[in-house]
Amino acid sequence: MPVHAAASASPVESVGSTGLWVVSIAVLVALLVADFAVTRRPHEVSMREAAGWSVFYLALPVGFGVWLWSAFGTDRAVEFMTGFVVEKSLSVDNLFVFMLLLAAFAVPSDVQQRVLLYGIVGALVLRGVFIAAGAAMLAAGTWAFLVFGLVLFASAVKILHEAMTGHGGERDISRMRSVRLLRRLMPVTDDYRGARLTVREHGRRALTPLAVVVVAVFATDVVFAVDSVPAVYGITDDPYLVFATNAFALLGLRALYFVLQSALAKLVHLNHGLAIILAFIGVKLVLHWAHGIWPGVPEIPTPLSLAVIILVLATVTLTSLRSRRRADVPEDAATPTD
Repeated sequence: MPVHAAASASPVESVGSTGLWVVSIAVLVALLVADFAVTRRPHEVSMREAAGWSVFYLALPVGFGVWLWSAFGTDRAVEFMTGFVVEKSLSVDNLFVFMLLLAAFAVPSDVQQRVLLYGIVGALVLRGVFIAAGAAMLAAGTWAFLVFGLVLFASAVKILHEAMTGHGGERDISRMRSVRLLRRLMPVTDDYRGARLTVREHGRRALTPLAVVVVAVFATDVVFAVDSVPAVYGITDDPYLVFATNAFALLGLRALYFVLQSALAKLVHLNHGLAIILAFIGVKLVLHWAHGIWPGVPEIPTPLSLAVIILVLATVTLTSLRSRRRADVPEDAATPTD
């Protein structure tokens, strides 16, 4: 372990320099302000607009990865790209839940992107808190890797159970504690009022349904942060790279939602793949922890992790599409006749 620590200490310090943190947060805030400006006037998102923003938000991490490679070497660049692929795949699961919430609250199509943007901001704030907590745990000792590994194992089992039983998409919005508490504290209007969260009605301040759905999205963000941050710490122990992968993966979610809106329902095996990925990273974390105590225990290199993650995602995408094609075949067409 001393050899490993000595080898990684310098790159971690240089990648997470104070100046880079300041610049990165400033750019992140600027991009979020631009997104709020775009969604200031409610409108339905066209496929052309969504595709354009998606390409832009995919080009950003690629360019950042190239810069990391030139400035800090191959190892850090591969760690970032692997973490980004993990975060992007987990964020697609976020989109499933966002889709369910938008449908459950009957959110008008012209304000859906504003709800998604609020959800992304909430997710970024929560990820920041969890990243700081994770960094503090790692500074306290390598036992944090074991804790993260166990968290990912538990998440993998839960996700796989929901995928196998078909209960993962069932959510009773009215029973969410945050929603019930909000409705007890303030009255809620019967209809949406554009992109407004509150209005004055009958002489008192009232919430709109948009505020209620935003709170529901924030509540689900907490659950996803519990899975997401330990997963990326399984790829890299640099808090800055963990932050960067989360930020890049989340920034493009608003546009990606409208691009994949019809395709999301076809990825019927995605959760199976995410469970496998989380379990795999959990094994990687536990082996890393054990290697620090017993140097003879092997570790899983990051390039191999990237290959496994891409292979799993490609496999579940192909099996999902094949399953959907079989389901779409009419029974009389599938049954041969004499």
